[in-house]
Amino acid sequence: MIIISIITQQSVYGQKVEAKQEQPVYTIENCVNVFDLKKAKETKSGYQYWFADKNFTQENTLKMSIVAPGKSTHAPHRHPEEEFFYILEGKASFYLDGKTVEAGPNTSLYCPPNTEHGISNAGQTDLKYLVIKKDLR
Repeated sequence: MIIISIITQQSVYGQKVEAKQEQPVYTIENCVNVFDLKKAKETKSGYQYWFADKNFTQENTLKMSIVAPGKSTHAPHRHPEEEFFYILEGKASFYLDGKTVEAGPNTSLYCPPNTEHGISNAGQTDLKYLVIKKDLR
């Protein structure tokens, strides 16, 4: 009876019962992430490797994407989070709010919140870049 009463009160008063997400325990072993191709996720345009995803970090994520020549990870899009790309290898075609530039290694590309953006491989070899994104939980 008590349990039914509590459930009824919660639904009547609109209270939410939230599952508490456990925070990871941070150790030197899981805070150092060496690239391992066996742990990479295959995509339609190549593959991606998460160095730090939103289930591990407090706020930011870090991913490496590898894109085959002539491909892109997805069509231009927008989202509320700001995003940084850092080109490691290859040649990128970077689209931002109606304009496009080509960029090579050791170039950073910034996407402000809610701006339409996209990145694709404009070269003859794989494009390899890092993506840093704030996770708006």
